[in-house]
Amino acid sequence: MSNPPQMRTTKRCAVVGGGIIGVAVARELANKLDDVQVTVYEKEDRLAAHQTGHNSGVVHAGLYYEPGGLKAKLCRRGVELLQEFCAMKDLPYEACGKLVIAQSPEESTRLDHIFARAVANGVPGARMLRGDQIREVEPNAVGLSALHSPETAIVDYTAITNALAEDVRSSGGTIRLGQEVTGLEQQGSGVVVATEEGGEHYDLVVACAGLQSDRVAKATGEAATPRIVPFYGQYFLLGEEARDQVRGLIYPVPDPKHPFLGVHLTKRIDGEMMLGPNAFISFGRESYAWNEVNVRDVLNYTLFPGFWNFARQNVPSAVREFQTVVSRKKFIREAMRFVPSLEGATVLPGTRGVRAQAMNGDGSLVDDFVIARRRDTVLVRNAPSPGATSSMAIAEYIVEQALQDR
Repeated sequence: MSNPPQMRTTKRCAVVGGGIIGVAVARELANKLDDVQVTVYEKEDRLAAHQTGHNSGVVHAGLYYEPGGLKAKLCRRGVELLQEFCAMKDLPYEACGKLVIAQSPEESTRLDHIFARAVANGVPGARMLRGDQIREVEPNAVGLSALHSPETAIVDYTAITNALAEDVRSSGGTIRLGQEVTGLEQQGSGVVVATEEGGEHYDLVVACAGLQSDRVAKATGEAATPRIVPFYGQYFLLGEEARDQVRGLIYPVPDPKHPFLGVHLTKRIDGEMMLGPNAFISFGRESYAWNEVNVRDVLNYTLFPGFWNFARQNVPSAVREFQTVVSRKKFIREAMRFVPSLEGATVLPGTRGVRAQAMNGDGSLVDDFVIARRRDTVLVRNAPSPGATSSMAIAEYIVEQALQDR
């Protein structure tokens, strides 16, 4: 059976951004369209240089997300696609499991609501545990109750991105490293992608620009909000002698009074055990050290009224997070609430990431995925966690929608 006519009209496609979502979109375009030329533009000299290469490596099962929302739908589909892809490419995929532990009656009540969401979202094997059952899963963990997600997994997202890129290249696609996109200009038909080397015309452009997504969107004529406000997260690594204190992932119960989750324990695919991350305002969208200051980025959020609305609404959270920034002991004490046996453990500085947090003008944080369309350009404006987990499903969704509209 021949392809529908609308699927033959798109011949040249460009993707802006070489993180896992951008490369997954490029692969999906190459797979779904006949005789298509796909080009990925990445300003760095390697793929997965920013959020993809600095995250925790967790494949989220879909516990927290509002049933029916894009996050819930695309997370579960994303897990299936990641599992299949890792098996096909012989990439590591470890279902180490996750405990979300409540330490108070109030947290236990909130955890019951999360469990209801997990069931509604079809999270496999999700179950509630009493306090005395926690040790059956994590022998050194303590709490009043817990939600166990045995299928929550860990992977290497950088390796997955590179494997996706191999498929793009083998399909005849091109990945241009070290080429920053400086403009997207809609024509009568199609879009011109501008770089320092000049402009090229494409029938369809998908922008997956992560930390720069609002700037790319604004350059196409879209609204300036939601605005990206960067928050950094610092991880620490447990010393080798303490790694076996935790088998998988241990998370706190999200507190609606705080916009960010707080310190948790995460096993990494290479066997390291991470503590963190905290969350505090970053001095640059791509600043991975405390002394890296990007004045343009700082001015971008300090002149944004939404940021100050957010700050006023979250003073207690800022105090909590700042304590973990300035005191490693405070950071470790947060983890010891769940695993007391970590007392005295060696803790070393680990990786540091910057989260692209989309914020509305009133200071509220954008929670769900936001994917906008402006004629021949698709804009991924917000893809927070579980963005990496959902990457291949987001790609399916974007390409399906784009083809329907053409």
